[in-house]
Amino acid sequence: MSRVLGFAGIVIAMAIGLYFYSQQMKSIAPGAGTGPASPRATIDVVGVKNDLLAFANAEKQQFALEGKYLSFDELRSKGTALPADRRGPYTYSADISETGFHITATYSGPDVAGVPKSLAISDSMEIEQQ
Repeated sequence: MSRVLGFAGIVIAMAIGLYFYSQQMKSIAPGAGTGPASPRATIDVVGVKNDLLAFANAEKQQFALEGKYLSFDELRSKGTALPADRRGPYTYSADISETGFHITATYSGPDVAGVPKSLAISDSMEIEQQ
């Protein structure tokens, strides 16, 4: 009888552990529980966030050097290493002015639950997700 109770206890403990594990996995995915998001979509979103930070850091460094922000092409012509103008289904665009910048990554792929349609960063260095 004690073996049966021991086995039942192990099964219950494993069920509780799997429940907590599944909750953690939902918080990692882009949708955070709003639906199934593929691992590829998660990788793309993380990559886009890294690219936006790289663009913003390059703009901040440029501003520190010359006191003005430049377009992606002008930064590349000066030898600044920048990510490509797109990553997966996201395309980057920049609105540059003398006093600031706003870089946007726009999603153009198929509708996937939990994948942001737009990510943006400005001179505040905070990534906004829509």
